[in-house]
Amino acid sequence: MTPFDPASVRSRFPGLYTTWALFDNAGGTVPCHGVIERVHAYLSGPMVQHGASYAVSVRAVEAVEQGRAAMASLMGAQPDEVVLGPSSTALLGRLAATLAPQLGPGDEVVVTNLDHESNVGCWRRLAEERGATVREWTFDADSLALTLEGLEAVLSEDTKIVAFGHVSNLIGQIHDAGALCARIRAAGALSIVDGVAYAPHRRPDVRQFGCDAYVFSTYKVFGPHQSVLWIDPRVELGSVNHFFVEGRPGTLEPGGVVHELVAGLPGMVEYLSSLGEGDDEEARLDSAFRAIAEVESSLAAPLLGFLAEQPSLKVLGPASADAALRVPTVSFVVDDRAASALPPLLDEREVAIRWGHFYAYRAARDLGLLESDGVVRASLVHYNTPEEVERLIDGLAAVL
Repeated sequence: MTPFDPASVRSRFPGLYTTWALFDNAGGTVPCHGVIERVHAYLSGPMVQHGASYAVSVRAVEAVEQGRAAMASLMGAQPDEVVLGPSSTALLGRLAATLAPQLGPGDEVVVTNLDHESNVGCWRRLAEERGATVREWTFDADSLALTLEGLEAVLSEDTKIVAFGHVSNLIGQIHDAGALCARIRAAGALSIVDGVAYAPHRRPDVRQFGCDAYVFSTYKVFGPHQSVLWIDPRVELGSVNHFFVEGRPGTLEPGGVVHELVAGLPGMVEYLSSLGEGDDEEARLDSAFRAIAEVESSLAAPLLGFLAEQPSLKVLGPASADAALRVPTVSFVVDDRAASALPPLLDEREVAIRWGHFYAYRAARDLGLLESDGVVRASLVHYNTPEEVERLIDGLAAVL
């Protein structure tokens, strides 16, 4: 028995009315109906300039601010702590620019060799520009995870910023962000957490993590092509906006936000909370993500079981579908075959998977996988079905 009805779930996603089985969800999910409705309503209605006294402008502002409030609710935060933008890469770049004055020679910045480049490259560039030192937190060679021991090896009294991923989009293993952020804070440094690969599968509730900044992409959580950056209000920041724009989030939103897409964000939270149970939205969101974790674990288990039986391939990350260990983003490599060879063979069966380094270039490089075109990745979410997983397994069995 599943905590919610799969047919009912899928009916909320117009993009799922296709003959394709979509397993490229870590790259982007299809948006839910509520998001599409709200974007359409904004484009069809009060799409006027903000900031005026006339009623239509006031309603337009309200529609956009409801989107910001929805993201704050999802993250257990306040609306003025939430910055919106076109992508996580862009938002992290803005954050780095606003922290620049606090960094100089003698300071150290810690980045990993595991993560998506969005939370690596901007910090490396910042350190170079400010004359600071970059220290690399390397993943464990056996588990392919970031560990507390690995963090200890690169922390020092000069560490000012530590950037890491809650879940690697290549490996799928969940890191204990709370424990890692607590150690970083004890060292007197800021923790910048990439939650892009975590947020589709577990609630990105920043109250649980103790981080200083947390980012994720709404288009990977059934929403529009936007991203959200939460910043602890205690963090001192500069501005990347006009000199006369004061206060957050405006100082980090040059040119403002994409009104119609942000206006669609409440539909995403309404959908997620509808999957849960409880007397208020807070309880329903927590319940919904527990249900999502249970469903996704049951979907990933047969896929991981099948892959474990194949002597010619290796799964990266945990072999178990245990929801406490991993999300259902499953990457693997096949002996003596380029990763790029497999997905086109499944295209013929209308089963959508991907190959590549997925912007975790340094991890793929350090694992020696670039020469074979990276990994094959199948990324599931709760709207996938057991029947689709069967199609994926059957397709892989035919081509391996």
